[in-house]
Amino acid sequence: MGNTAKTQTTKGLAPSLILIGLVSAAMSSLGAPLVPTVVKVLHVHLGAAQWTLTISLLVGAVITPVLARLGDGPHRRRVILVTLWAVLAGSALATLPLGFIGLLVGRALQGVGLGLSALIVGVAKDHFVGNKGRRLVALLSVTALAGVGFGYPIAGAIAEFAGLHAAYGIGIVMAGAALVFAYRTLPHEHHRATRKLDSMGAGLLGLALASLLYTLTQVVGHVQPSVIVIGIIAMSLFVGWVVYERRQSEPLVQLNTLLHPAVLLADVVVLLASIGMYLLIATAVRYVQTPPTAVYGLGASVLATGCMLTPFSIFGFVASRVVPILRRTMHDRQVLALSMTVVLISLVGFAVFRSQLWGVFGWIALAGLGIGAVYAAIPALIIDAVPAQITTSALGFNQVLRMVGYSIGSAMSALILEAYTPGGSALPVSYGYTAVAIVGVIASVVTISIILVSHTRQLRRKVVPVDKLQIID
Repeated sequence: MGNTAKTQTTKGLAPSLILIGLVSAAMSSLGAPLVPTVVKVLHVHLGAAQWTLTISLLVGAVITPVLARLGDGPHRRRVILVTLWAVLAGSALATLPLGFIGLLVGRALQGVGLGLSALIVGVAKDHFVGNKGRRLVALLSVTALAGVGFGYPIAGAIAEFAGLHAAYGIGIVMAGAALVFAYRTLPHEHHRATRKLDSMGAGLLGLALASLLYTLTQVVGHVQPSVIVIGIIAMSLFVGWVVYERRQSEPLVQLNTLLHPAVLLADVVVLLASIGMYLLIATAVRYVQTPPTAVYGLGASVLATGCMLTPFSIFGFVASRVVPILRRTMHDRQVLALSMTVVLISLVGFAVFRSQLWGVFGWIALAGLGIGAVYAAIPALIIDAVPAQITTSALGFNQVLRMVGYSIGSAMSALILEAYTPGGSALPVSYGYTAVAIVGVIASVVTISIILVSHTRQLRRKVVPVDKLQIID
């Protein structure tokens, strides 16, 4: 009887979860290659056009912990379906010629889809067992890389041949298809206990994340006093959120769970790895498009630049298949250290050898292999460390840190290149790109050091039940 129920529940579920993951990934990658086109078509300055990318990241970071908490209860199927409907609505708005404000609203709704990743990993963990479950969780964890690698060239090609708004219409097709599959395959989970949503905690964390990410996007060039004030407010909100959460019987995030050595390691590694990833990607994308008039310019088109990230996704997918095999003979920390070493090599390679387009392609592909392995290995650390009923929340917080890492890496890349741009010039000198890569190398070395140090400590502690983790005054 139990086996029949499981067969009915999981039939067609794995492909559906993968498709939903690709929707989430595509929504995060649609903005970047289209920013220059937004400037030309909608006649806005570059700073404003950049918000078509930033607003999705902001919304995704704010909504992810809320969706993850709701997904810990019996309404996970409904939460996923409503989120997909929001993405579909946002895609429709972005596709219509409603001007810049209409596009921003559409992109904000598309950003809600970034919260799907933690939800689908939770579904996979609960409904697939053994090696199949581990392989699926690893695969779902690297769908973001697939979105970057395939979303960039597809969006660039559509924008080039069918116009700007048509490119954002990718979301209509993907979200529509995902909804059809989701309605047919997502299981009802009425047996799961209902958990109260910590609305105040969600609000405080949302405001803190929004303030922090806004500050990070504004740290290029001359920083206005208002940006500094917002940064201080962000830090104050984070402190207030921590104090508030520690007093709740059902907090949005189990803070004590996050202090478990394995979870803490997973969160630190994903943050630093995401910073390194975006340092390399954001820099390489700009570098290869530098016109040949510059001494180092490679003059690649937008479409060619997008295609450069396809091997990044392919090797990330390969990593998701390799990691479960490695985990059979290696400790999780060894897998993470090896993966970050691959990322380190790719950054060193880009810093030293980047005079040919094929060489940059190669370093990006190697980075995809390393980052893909990191993202594939991280969920296992969290799943093994926290109680089953709060897995989705813990994974959701890890996903938030991934997005924060993206923002930090992107902002640092722009800041460094701005510092190496001579006055009166629109292009940085070649050493600017080397400097960005060196910062990425330092971040990778720090990450590897943290992994190796943590490996010497007792990390496999007995999981403490949820009621023992809560701190109630």
